[in-house]
Amino acid sequence: MPYTPIVATLGYVLSPDQTQVLMVHRNARPEDHQLGKYNGLGGKLEPDEDVVAGMRREILEEAGIDCTELRLRGTISWPGFGKHGEDWLGFVFLVTAFTGTPFERNPEGTLEWVALDGLDALPMWEGDRNFLPMVFDDDPRAFHGVMPYRDGRMQSWRYSRI
Repeated sequence: MPYTPIVATLGYVLSPDQTQVLMVHRNARPEDHQLGKYNGLGGKLEPDEDVVAGMRREILEEAGIDCTELRLRGTISWPGFGKHGEDWLGFVFLVTAFTGTPFERNPEGTLEWVALDGLDALPMWEGDRNFLPMVFDDDPRAFHGVMPYRDGRMQSWRYSRI
């Protein structure tokens, strides 16, 4: 069967002093399969947009800010990740500059500035702990990983950096 993932973006917005990251605490919808977890911002790509345009649109919709500097940090294939076992392919960005003031909340939950050194203490998808250090490190190479999920649990993690 061919691999036909849902294509999405995932962005991590740094504070102006680069010590905090804007996260969404998914606490607004009881039926949300990510309920209670913290995550970056992003979502599905529209058919008529490239991944950068999609990332900018998603952050504008979810946080009310315009990305003025962003950089692709990597890609991740998430076979089986979706609520019903759908495959996802994500383009992961680091946003280092923006204009505007972030919303306090959006339809998914509250938006919170979290200290970079406090990310590990947050409830999040267990797999995020594997790639998040690479989003924020100083290595200029992008990472490209695969993280299969089954029944809502990460099964493995492999990646390359180029």
